[in-house]
Amino acid sequence: MSAPKNTTVNRRDFLRYAGLSGTAFVLGISSANATDMSDTVQTLRSAAPDPGYTFTPYIIIEKSGKITLFNSKPEIGQGTFQSIPVLIAEELELSPDQYTVRQTGGESKFGDAQFSGGSFSVRSSYNDMRKAGAAAKEMLITAASQQWGVPASECYAENAKVVHKPSGKSLSYGDLAEAASKLDVPKSPVLKDPKDFKLIGKSIKRQDVPLKVSGKAVFGIDADVPGMVYASVEHCPVFGARLKSYDKTATMNIAGVEQVLEVERVFGVYKSTGVAVIARNYWAALKGRKALKTDWDYQGKDTFSSQAYAQSLRELAAKEGVVDASTGDFDKAFGEAGKQVEAFYETPFVAHSPMEAMNCTAHWKADNKLEIWTSTQVPSDILRDIPALFGLKADDVTLHTAFSGGGFGRRLAIDFIIEAVHLTKAVKKPVKLIWTREDDTQLGPFRPATFSALKGGVSADGKLTAFQHKVIAPTIMSFLNPNNDKTKLDQTMTEGISHQAYEIPNMKNLFVYADIHVPMFWWRSVTSSTLAFSHECFLDELAHAAGKDPMEFRLDMLTKDSDTKRVLQKLKEVSNWDTPLPKGKGRGVAQWDFFAGLGGQVIEVSRRSDNSVKIDKVYAVIDLGTVVNPDTVKAQVEGAVVMGITAAIKNGITFAGGKTEQTNFHDNPVLRINEMPTIEVHILAEGGKAIKGVGEPGLPPVAPALANAIFAATGIRLRKMPFDIDNLKA
Repeated sequence: MSAPKNTTVNRRDFLRYAGLSGTAFVLGISSANATDMSDTVQTLRSAAPDPGYTFTPYIIIEKSGKITLFNSKPEIGQGTFQSIPVLIAEELELSPDQYTVRQTGGESKFGDAQFSGGSFSVRSSYNDMRKAGAAAKEMLITAASQQWGVPASECYAENAKVVHKPSGKSLSYGDLAEAASKLDVPKSPVLKDPKDFKLIGKSIKRQDVPLKVSGKAVFGIDADVPGMVYASVEHCPVFGARLKSYDKTATMNIAGVEQVLEVERVFGVYKSTGVAVIARNYWAALKGRKALKTDWDYQGKDTFSSQAYAQSLRELAAKEGVVDASTGDFDKAFGEAGKQVEAFYETPFVAHSPMEAMNCTAHWKADNKLEIWTSTQVPSDILRDIPALFGLKADDVTLHTAFSGGGFGRRLAIDFIIEAVHLTKAVKKPVKLIWTREDDTQLGPFRPATFSALKGGVSADGKLTAFQHKVIAPTIMSFLNPNNDKTKLDQTMTEGISHQAYEIPNMKNLFVYADIHVPMFWWRSVTSSTLAFSHECFLDELAHAAGKDPMEFRLDMLTKDSDTKRVLQKLKEVSNWDTPLPKGKGRGVAQWDFFAGLGGQVIEVSRRSDNSVKIDKVYAVIDLGTVVNPDTVKAQVEGAVVMGITAAIKNGITFAGGKTEQTNFHDNPVLRINEMPTIEVHILAEGGKAIKGVGEPGLPPVAPALANAIFAATGIRLRKMPFDIDNLKA
């Protein structure tokens, strides 16, 4: 993820915001890294009696007393609908029942960091949203002190009002909104001492949860626009094929079908043409699509298979590759090591499989204005890329960002949105495009298969003296950037392997590029979801070769203070690591530190008489520095564990005849509730440290901790995901 750019907003460039009761006080920020609030906080100055006016609004205070806080990070289930506004509310002295939350839609006035990805949401907003709330509070206190003719130092804010301490009199924020809006913005508002927090760090109820459990929440797939038609697109099941022709005769005979037309799917450098069926209802569109007769030119791509591709990656392992990082002299140290260990690890392709399939409703209007309703992780990207692709001005596009039924990286892409816009422009009606679950599973993009060749040297006294991790994989960037140089290192594909805290004197990590034509994309925790498996499992192999306990082997390589050391020590404590387990049970440990944050797990398993293994318990530790909502953190870690176990033990995506073999949850399953282990989450949140991400760090350690536990219980070393825990074989 690139850092958000600074944006500058003209104080006089304001928009009328409908629905406000009287003149409103609106305050917001324009930079994700602002320090001088005089440049980045904007207030509304308006004497008009009309509904309020706004630009870059994060806070709207109406004369009626109604307060609206904006969430600029799309809510995809990770809790930003609560966590982002609560940063403002903490400083503004509001309780959760004193404000409502509204979602931004990519508008430029909210800056260009309106995305949810990389576990970045709270980290990028923590200080700025607090400053916005603190600045507003100071302005309201100043307005009250001026009205009363008393020193501001005698006034304080609480519960959406300003109180004069000596007299006890008070004024509501609504009473003060107009006067406060005329004041200068504080350059450096004073932030609360964390010890005085009332909301941050507390398990506050989320405003989106009642909406979701009651069915009132609006997701992208719920969009309903007058006069809209429905679209279902037949894409070629063979990647890299070309549409030759199609016969729509049978389709046009189906009641409700209105039109059949070609549409292009664009995903980075990947382009393909499909056939869209437009109908008055979704059932007719889907039925009409099934009636289509299509003729495809496979262009030789129908011979592609995941088995053959896996073999090509194994053969590529013989290449030296390009260096990711090098310390000391690995070759010399490995050659002189008392014990030399080598291993090869394999991880499969996986689909994202969010519960809400891809969908977008778009309306290209007669005046060449475009309106979009969708579930997305990247509102800013949509309002940047769609105008450029379709020759529109940025102001010509209006985006409605709905709740998302999961994302996991898939909704960082806008290929399905581009399809919907092409279709609405062609049919001159609002079009609701819905991908089926089968489309979602079979068409990608997928998490890349990632193979790893590892070498390690252990000295006679049991110390790790040499370590090498060679990654063999395709690159995601080769699909996103047509100018990507495939001969150079792509660090997104070697993520974290050279940046663990372990003190290894001689290390040389490498990358070998593997070409592929199937679209690849980021999956929750990106390449760390594969590399942590091989890296941390191989460390267990090295510990075994050294004759050492796997936990102590790791801690012995952490003589300096580090967050990783603290995580492992906490795991050792909460899991009672030193207490022996009964026969047939085993523990495994793993941790991973990468761009999104740091987490670790100890997993306990039991071996059963039928050669199956039961996952009994997961002890998870996540290092955050600062926590906003512990409940949300625990839910995110639990969700990451579910995805991690799913990827570890359920079949991934495979290809044969150029096509994806899996179609739906029956053959691309997720973990069922009866398979869930007990999960115990521990949060390390020491104030003053750098803030780390939540959504992704709980995932990478799952597979290696599980595989290491299985080895401890059975003696079977697993080096290929997924593993069949129902029938383990050596």
